[in-house]
Amino acid sequence: MADDVPAPFAVRRLGPLPSLSHGEAAADTGVPAERDFGEHVDQTNYSVVVSDRVVVKWLTPPAPLPHPAPDVLAHLAASGFEEIAPPYAALTLREKSSAAGAAGSTGEVLLALVTGYLPEARDGWEWCVDEAEAGRTSFARDLGRLTADLHVALSTFRPPAPEPAPEPATVAHAHGDAGRYGARAEEALREALALTDGEDGAWLATREATLRRELEPLHRPLGPTPLIRIHGDLHVGQILRWRDGYSVIDFDGNPTVTGAEPYQPAARDVAQLATSLDHVAQVAVRRRGTPPEHAARWARETREAMLSAYRHRLAERGRPELLDEALLRPFEVEQECRELVYAARHLPRWRYAPMGVLRTWYP
Repeated sequence: MADDVPAPFAVRRLGPLPSLSHGEAAADTGVPAERDFGEHVDQTNYSVVVSDRVVVKWLTPPAPLPHPAPDVLAHLAASGFEEIAPPYAALTLREKSSAAGAAGSTGEVLLALVTGYLPEARDGWEWCVDEAEAGRTSFARDLGRLTADLHVALSTFRPPAPEPAPEPATVAHAHGDAGRYGARAEEALREALALTDGEDGAWLATREATLRRELEPLHRPLGPTPLIRIHGDLHVGQILRWRDGYSVIDFDGNPTVTGAEPYQPAARDVAQLATSLDHVAQVAVRRRGTPPEHAARWARETREAMLSAYRHRLAERGRPELLDEALLRPFEVEQECRELVYAARHLPRWRYAPMGVLRTWYP
């Protein structure tokens, strides 16, 4: 990747690669030349750590271009947002024929992303569950500030042509956007009701009217709500805690939502992050034996602290308009419906988490 790359491969360089040369006197660095993260790490793709300096994430399967991650990572790095692994390169391959490719594909696919290695990194489904078990909440302020800084940086993102995009942080024109968001949320609720069976399904059916009322704001005109390039799948599992702080990962978009727009209200990310804290509380109850009342209190306190810090940071950065408060609750309810759909279709054992959250919200 440091030199010329033979066709049909190509490398897009996002930043200078670190040197892996140690010289004859220090040929043995004491770390493996290559290793993976191990079977305990749940990941859609496959990552290889090189000399504890670089991570090569192989996309399985390769993804058609244009792909959001290289452009978004490059923009965040250029914007001074430091809570990401340093982006180094993207490895691509031009396919022999694009006839069978995805619609809109260039005939080129993204094979791998190369970023910096973050020592002692743990994802949020590990470190955040530890916090819940111990009853600690101070970290939530860090998450709020980090998310606000991320959204301020993403609010100025414009992809290269030909991908269409609104002007940075443009105003959402109400009726069309409201109708689309409302229809998608209603579809998520219908699917959740249809796919959730047994006692959980019966309980959910008794709350259908309440859930539908919660989604009503998504059917109304949105008002002056900025649309920005959001993360799209922002939950605690996408926030690593490592030796020197936090890092946001995985800008590939939400793999469980077909056709999700990259430009949406920032409240979409904030709602998903907030609900993931509720999910952490449910994991702590199920796997760590945390008393349910303690977990529920922890979830309330962390959500409030995260949201307060997020609002405060946006105000500090002069961008309080990025958060439309009216969208938070309906997006949260929609997210729990999507979690139930995901559980039914892909991971049945996960259903306890969104059901636990909904039972806490609507006792």
